[in-house]
Amino acid sequence: MFIKEKEIDGVVQRDFAIEVDGESVPAVIYAKKGATGSRPLILMGHGGSQHKKTEGIRIRAVQYAKEYDWATLAIDAPGHGDRISREEAQQVMIDVGKRVRGEISAPFDNERMNQMMKRMQKAAPEWHAALDAALELDFVNGTHRIGYWGVSMGTAIGVPFVSSEPRIRCAVFGLAGLRAGAIDMQQAATKITIPVEFVFQWEDAVAPRESGIDLFNAFSSTEKTMHINPGGHMDIPSFEGDSWKRFFDRHLAG
Repeated sequence: MFIKEKEIDGVVQRDFAIEVDGESVPAVIYAKKGATGSRPLILMGHGGSQHKKTEGIRIRAVQYAKEYDWATLAIDAPGHGDRISREEAQQVMIDVGKRVRGEISAPFDNERMNQMMKRMQKAAPEWHAALDAALELDFVNGTHRIGYWGVSMGTAIGVPFVSSEPRIRCAVFGLAGLRAGAIDMQQAATKITIPVEFVFQWEDAVAPRESGIDLFNAFSSTEKTMHINPGGHMDIPSFEGDSWKRFFDRHLAG
């Protein structure tokens, strides 16, 4: 099943791929070396212009394995990572960087909204299939302790996915919001009843504060917390990472 394996400080990074609708979807899973049996599994959705092994995901996945003995699964979203050429990936990174820094203001017109909707609709079945494959592994072993983490595009894709995946017990979202006309996103958010932690940046040039508050309000969870920090899209304070660990430990331990 595995295409490649690499050990990182006592943690094994395993590359594999799944077939969904005739397309190969690259995936990676992390777990402590020698791990066997059931353990919590964290699904991590990367942001726009990033990929399944982006530094933030890789570093956190290794920490989770070493400190908590958790496994972490990530996949390349449609139009990202190993699913496009290096030249295409570089151009996407440039375009997204300009939006993040507020250098350009790309309107959420019908064309851009349709592109986002197509990506979300395509990504959800891919995540379902990747989760199915991961649960068959002997170091995951059909665990019922599954959490989701994904901010920015990881939230735009994650909300529809999580709303349709009953095996997920808790989720961290953030850096995204409800846009005018995003009825499917709103409907998906209202179906989510599991515990949610939502992180948001008050001066975010990508997700206006009102849209983030609207998305948070749309979740039907009885346990949901919104963490608001000053700064832009890329300025999430490092201490939020500690909060995410406590959140997952609280809901997935035991």
